[in-house]
Amino acid sequence: MDTRNALAGQSVLITGAARRIGAALVRGFHAEGANVCIHFHRSASEAEQLRDELNAARPESAIAVGADLLDLDCLPAMVDRVVRVFGRLDVLINNASTFYPTPLGSVTARHWEDLLGTNLRAPLFLSQAAAPALKNAHGLILNMIDIHAQRPLPQHPVYSSAKAGLMMLTRSLARELGPEVRVNGIAPGPILWPDGGIDETVKQEIIDKTLLKRSGSPPDIVRTALFFAKDAPFVTGQILAVDGGRSVGW
Repeated sequence: MDTRNALAGQSVLITGAARRIGAALVRGFHAEGANVCIHFHRSASEAEQLRDELNAARPESAIAVGADLLDLDCLPAMVDRVVRVFGRLDVLINNASTFYPTPLGSVTARHWEDLLGTNLRAPLFLSQAAAPALKNAHGLILNMIDIHAQRPLPQHPVYSSAKAGLMMLTRSLARELGPEVRVNGIAPGPILWPDGGIDETVKQEIIDKTLLKRSGSPPDIVRTALFFAKDAPFVTGQILAVDGGRSVGW
């Protein structure tokens, strides 16, 4: 089956898309002919620069929308903006995430609300808001999960719990939104290191636990997302680990 032009004219909304893996996903889907909505929270300059870069390559093919995903009232408006500008919504990628340690004994209500809000609550309510448009397009939801949804990361009980919830939400939404909408997840392993850096010894320990003995890169995630969008019309309710075998050789 030839899927080279499968995404041409479709529209994709990606949260947390101004930087890192989100920006790689934006570029990857845009290169396949899709129109893209770049959601951002605090990274306005990066989002606008990315939008302008893509529009220079293909006019009126990219927009940037700022929103705090913890504010549930803004989510339907973001979906409406995409449909108003591009006429449809075909793919929603819930990529935005907060990530930081919360050792037991130091967890606060703010930590809980932030980590659960960004990693679990926002994907649920944004998916709910997008469901009518996605059903019209027979579209796709992709949730960016984490291999630590299944094996908790030390000192990250709240984050790990939120991603575990997102894994179950992925499967639940697949049941709720089928047959019109497919819902799948991607669980990255060592792809990008935290912005604040990481001790080289710890980094090497993580790499050594992968079966391939190396870290991955954002293009690995992009290729997987494009597989779900273009080449997997009979796949829903599944989570694919892109982790170099880390989840097998733990």
